[in-house]
Order: sequence, then structure tokens, then C-alpha cells
Amino acid sequence: MLSLLLSFGLFAADAPVGSTWAPHSMDRPRPPVVQPAGPAAMPSDAHALLGADLSNWRSDPEKGSKEPLPAKWQYADGVLTVVPRSGYLRCQEVIKGDFQLHLEWATPAEVHGNGQGRGNSGVFLTGFPELQVLDSYQNDTYPDGSASAFYGKYPPYVNASRGPGEWQTYDIFVERAQLVGGKPVRKARITVVHNGVLTQHAREFDGNVQEGTLSLQDHLNPMRFRNIWVRNLNTDEARSTPPPAKK
Repeated sequence: MLSLLLSFGLFAADAPVGSTWAPHSMDRPRPPVVQPAGPAAMPSDAHALLGADLSNWRSDPEKGSKEPLPAKWQYADGVLTVVPRSGYLRCQEVIKGDFQLHLEWATPAEVHGNGQGRGNSGVFLTGFPELQVLDSYQNDTYPDGSASAFYGKYPPYVNASRGPGEWQTYDIFVERAQLVGGKPVRKARITVVHNGVLTQHAREFDGNVQEGTLSLQDHLNPMRFRNIWVRNLNTDEARSTPPPAKK
């Protein structure tokens, strides 16, 4: 029956390119579980997006307004905590070009709920789909909604999740679409490393966005975030190669 439906294109419009699985299919094979490595330190060429306060962050505007509000989430001792029902939190810094984004996150130590109702949040970068944040430690859900999945599109290769309450890391490597004369000659690509384990490699996405911002999702769970930093990637060889020494 599935092959018949696919032949008529009934799933193809919603499934990611190259996939025969409908979004959120519970029949899809689960990512294998691996043991993650330790957290990473901030490189010398990076800069922090979380500073002494949240002056660089804003909460969603009130209904009917376009004016963002001061940040409503809690911030103490370098740890950012979701205040449920306060809305998304958005960093005001514009990130241009190719970059690496690092962030650390933790789900509540006391487990409540299951599936998508357990330790849920998300990372949003302008022009790209949500990178899911979820307590996926011994918590079954649809694979394209698990931790480090591109929500509704691509499951992670493996489940590298730590247990509830433990700090976890995302390193997200973004390569913008390459444009020639304003037209794309190569799609945008994103690679994700979860707790030191590769979970998404060079996933391609449509869209020619060349700059944007970071947003974190309020999904009604008191999630925690810390050590959010970004570094520009000199992926253009002509720019990253030093000029020849003068004779």
C-alpha cells in the first residue's frame, strides 16, 4: 500500500527530499543510541551572545504589536531559563555569512510528560527550519521530532542525548547559499554536532538568506541554556589565505 501511495505522490510533497517517510511517522526507524563526549570551551575567535545581562535579547511583542519587549526569561549566573508562556526569546545581534553557533542546554531534572511534552524547546535561525531541543533520553517520539532533528524534515543520524537535567551541547555549522549574480549556485547547508557526535551533515536547504538572528523557543517547559557563542567561518579560501609576504 505504501509503495502505491508513493507512486501517486501522496506523501512526496510533505516528505524531505530523498525520503519515503511521511513527516512525524511513528513507523520510522529510531536513531541508534550512542554515548556523547564532554562539553567544548569557547574558541579564541568566538564571541558570546550571552553576556552579563539580557540587554541584547528581546521577548515576543504583545498581540497586535510589532515592538519587541524586554527579555522575560530568567537569567542568573550565566544560565538562561525559559519562563513558560512568556514567548520566544530572540537575540538582537545579526549574524552574517557562514558561522558556527555553540550553545549548551539542559532539560528539567524532574521528568514530566513524555514524547513532545517532555523537555521541549527549539533553536531557530533565520531562513532555516527549527533545530529541535528535546529530552530524548529513553523518551520515544517521532524521529524527525527528536533532539537534534530538523523538525518535521530530518531525524538525527544517532541519538546522542544525555539524561534529564544534564548539560548538553549543540555545535551548528551554517554555510549560506552561494550566490553568483544574485542567483544560487549551491544551496545552504547545515551540519550539527550534538554532545560531540555528528548528527546532521551538510543538510541542504532552499532559501538565499545571507544574514539573520537566533531565537529560542518557549514550549512551556523550564529549559535552561548557557554558553551561547558564535564564530565566523572563513569558508572562502581566497579570504582565509594570507597574502604572500613582501620581498
